[in-house]
Amino acid sequence: MLFERIESEGLAHYSYMIGAGTTAVVIDPRRDCGVYVDLVRENGMRITHILETHRNEDYVIGSAELAARTGAQIWHADSELPYAYGKPVKEDQVWKVGAFKIKALSTPGHTPGSMSYLLYDPDGNPWVCFTGDALFAGDAGRIDLMGMDKAEKMAGMLYESIFKKLLPLGDGVIVCPAHGSGSVCGSEIAERTWTTIGLERRYNPKLQYKDKNEFISNVAKELERPPYFRMMEKHNLEGAPILGSLPVPPALSAAEFSDKIKDSFILDTRMELGFGSAHIPYSQSIWKGGLASFAGWFIPYDKPILLVTEDNDPADIVRRLVRIGYDSIAGALAGGMLSWHMSGEPSCSIRTVNVQELCRKLDTGDNTLILDVRGPDEIESRGRIPEALEIHVTLIPERLEEIPKDKKITVFCGSGMRSMIAASFLAKHGYNDLRVVLGGLSGWNSASCPIDLKEKD
Repeated sequence: MLFERIESEGLAHYSYMIGAGTTAVVIDPRRDCGVYVDLVRENGMRITHILETHRNEDYVIGSAELAARTGAQIWHADSELPYAYGKPVKEDQVWKVGAFKIKALSTPGHTPGSMSYLLYDPDGNPWVCFTGDALFAGDAGRIDLMGMDKAEKMAGMLYESIFKKLLPLGDGVIVCPAHGSGSVCGSEIAERTWTTIGLERRYNPKLQYKDKNEFISNVAKELERPPYFRMMEKHNLEGAPILGSLPVPPALSAAEFSDKIKDSFILDTRMELGFGSAHIPYSQSIWKGGLASFAGWFIPYDKPILLVTEDNDPADIVRRLVRIGYDSIAGALAGGMLSWHMSGEPSCSIRTVNVQELCRKLDTGDNTLILDVRGPDEIESRGRIPEALEIHVTLIPERLEEIPKDKKITVFCGSGMRSMIAASFLAKHGYNDLRVVLGGLSGWNSASCPIDLKEKD
């Protein structure tokens, strides 16, 4: 038997392949789907069916791409939606994979038509349940995507799905969700890479609310909704454009790169120190590891993207971008910033300071506005900087008018990487006096501006 979980770094997305004999099924595939094709080729199988657990919002699902390559039949959940591809799944529908059986279970709540898929072993025993976004390790699916006016109704549906459909499967059943820790589809997903119904019944905080009303009141909450979700929803109804293979952006000389800048968006994926030292004017900084979390807040879909990377191999950057629908990549700077400098092209910098230097400046009366771009939970748990302007990094674009242009701005986060995202965005919009603080709060020792950390009850 072939059983594989394919993890997509950054998105914390899990897809699965189950194969036996000569046939295989893929659940919730990603768009760069060569990994599935390679697996079946190596194992002498063919993909016959592609199963979707729900209409995804955080990434472009690869069903249409994989079907185009393999001829597999697509089965989609949320059957009331106007899909342009595939066939709707029905509850209790069954697929055979060798001696194994997969059965569809209706588990609405995250979306109205969410489906889970239960894998039975050859003896007919329930073995693995692919729960999509209904049940995670340590968390339950978010229920706010239909709007907060429907949140309680969706939370009630999710309660019924979890307590009446999933938990009765038995404590020994393995739970395979669509996401792991770090996904925007759940706020408290645990670092439990493999889990079971029994583990979740015992350790999942959301499942301790056994009373339905109590469950609803604790689950019906609104989470951040990145603007790129709208594009994902569109692609995942219509079917995203078929790539055929991973796009290969042309390597551009500094002169060629410069010629394209006017009509393009410049994305610099180097780490914050390199970007701060020197970057192409009007670049947006998002380090490679942060693309899945932050690209959708800052990169438009209506402009081609020019890449500046740490090396001359942008393939991994391209892979991460196409997973969230950024297909128009006009080129990458060959030779990186060294070639840019050697060509005599202009560059900019953003000053960086360490925490100790900032504290000294505050204590000597430095007139700076601290812009704290950490999230509210992080500020609450790690400490608040008195008189800082608190705007989470993802909200900088929509709250730009709150940030004064006539003051020195010192941007703070937990490390400096998110701060550089915010500072580069501000620089693009005419903010000139910027500094980025490197490091977190561990070295904070300002006498005039002591950290405010409220003791928890």
